Amino acid sequence: MSEFSSATVGDAVLYAPPPETPKLHPREWVKENLFSSPFNSVLTFVTTIILLAVFRGFLSFIFNPVRQWDSTATNMQLFMTRAYPDEQYIRVWFCVAVILILTGVSMAVWRAGSAMPVAGVGHRLLATGALLALLALLAPFSASATVQWLVAALAVAAIGEALRRSAGKGEDERTVSTLTVSVVALAGLVASLWVVPYGHHTYIGKRVPRVLAEPGTVALTTKLPWTIMLLILVAAYFAGRLMRDRLPTNPIRATLLVLWLLAPPVLVYLVLRDPDFDMGHVVGTDLPIFLAYAIGGAALLSWLTRPSTGETGRIVAVLILVVGFCTFLTPMRQVVRLDMLMLATFALAAPTFAGGPRARKRYIFGWLGVLGVTSWLITSINTPSTVKVPGGFFIGGFTITLMVAIFTIVFSFPLGIALALARTSSMPIFRQLATGFIEIVRGIPLITILIFFSIMVPLFLPRGMHLDEVAAVVIGYVLFSSAYLAENVRGGLQSVTRGQHEAAEAVGMTTAQKTIFIVLPQALRVSIPPLVGHCIGVFKETSLLAIIGVFDVLYIGRIVIPGQTEFMGSTRENVLFVSVIYWIFAYQMSKASQRLERRTGLGER
Repeated sequence: MSEFSSATVGDAVLYAPPPETPKLHPREWVKENLFSSPFNSVLTFVTTIILLAVFRGFLSFIFNPVRQWDSTATNMQLFMTRAYPDEQYIRVWFCVAVILILTGVSMAVWRAGSAMPVAGVGHRLLATGALLALLALLAPFSASATVQWLVAALAVAAIGEALRRSAGKGEDERTVSTLTVSVVALAGLVASLWVVPYGHHTYIGKRVPRVLAEPGTVALTTKLPWTIMLLILVAAYFAGRLMRDRLPTNPIRATLLVLWLLAPPVLVYLVLRDPDFDMGHVVGTDLPIFLAYAIGGAALLSWLTRPSTGETGRIVAVLILVVGFCTFLTPMRQVVRLDMLMLATFALAAPTFAGGPRARKRYIFGWLGVLGVTSWLITSINTPSTVKVPGGFFIGGFTITLMVAIFTIVFSFPLGIALALARTSSMPIFRQLATGFIEIVRGIPLITILIFFSIMVPLFLPRGMHLDEVAAVVIGYVLFSSAYLAENVRGGLQSVTRGQHEAAEAVGMTTAQKTIFIVLPQALRVSIPPLVGHCIGVFKETSLLAIIGVFDVLYIGRIVIPGQTEFMGSTRENVLFVSVIYWIFAYQMSKASQRLERRTGLGER
């Protein structure tokens, strides 16, 4: 007899889900899973001893008095932004505020968070209290410090037990939003900056002594901005809820997606870099180039999006693409080359979005918007910066690590999709070119590609064309990442059944429309787990930037800070701190992937 009960309704057979496995009491769970037999009991006992010994050794390393944790606390600003000027540091906090505003509004519009039983919160606090107590007993603390840690552990456990007892059962069980729990936890961390005497550590090169560690809480320039950032996040969430309830949801979501795509380049190259625009050059050179492409491109796209244009439009689009590549063979302004390639991309995609006057106007306005933002960014990048920082790039530390990872993921995603589509194409030329590119790139180590693009590629550029080291590294990393991402997407494309293709063709869709609106959404949904794993790998592999001399967070922790006279020999402490940063972000991306999989029903239907 089947374990699923079934019932027939007409010609359909409905299956009831299997009964849920009853949850065991913690004592019964421990007995059944850890001490179910003499062998399991011995195995549990031996494993516990080994784990406690390893944990004690790890705690002994961390809390050993000879550890130079002052090197990490003193150079926290160096870890985050390298040598960004203090007098312009308000720009960094402005960028953080913008990201938090987008985060808060996005969480409200997409209804992030879920209901969590209060009893579950209590159980987690009980586990946290037990972990703190274990830490107090195993770490090499003094007697007074051990008592303080035990008191803190007891307080956390008491709160957890109180929540567990007041949670209710059955229909009366109380729940709380996971967002509320997260905000309360963040508020506790921010409040600790005002109360807990972490110490005030400063490093000033022109002062004697250069390093000064004062007792008390952290500096006001640290705790006040973080308090404001938390308030901004909460206010943005409630503003997002207000917009969600009063405005159409789809336009808000589309606007937020565009803002998220624009935020990284705008914040990095306009806010943090602070270009010193020469308005005479902008009005005399950059603005005419923009107007020429805007007017000419709008007229061209208006003709290409007409359904009557036919194959002639595709031939014209291919010719524009060839001209765009040929512009790199002759000396001219970089903005002209990039605008030509962008116009070729819009021209190639024009037949897919062909339609009536309204659809054509939307496409033309999209071209004007993308052209305007891109031209502004190119002008900003080519304009000298007012931020004076020693070294090649204006920012470093964790900021440049995050910047390279975000730019690589954003730019390699569409390129990887294009490569996957080309490799599965029925046209031999596209299939062979995509296969050759993917196999060649996947056969070369990433560090080799980074070194090649940072050292060799600038030697082959046309005269008058300059490529910054960070930009060169990002380009190489994008090409490397797109090859691996293409294989992940290709697996999703192969999971789409033939019936989906035939259904799209039956309703009169073109190949491009079928791919964009039918095949890709299903393929990307299936590819969520490998795509997120790829993104985690991209973020972690940014640590290779330290090998080629980019001042990322690992280079600062492994080379710069241990090179300071006051903190020589502090490499292990700083590298451990950097490892924690990488783990936190990688873990959060993994949890976000799990939430996205549950939300899309991946693996359930």
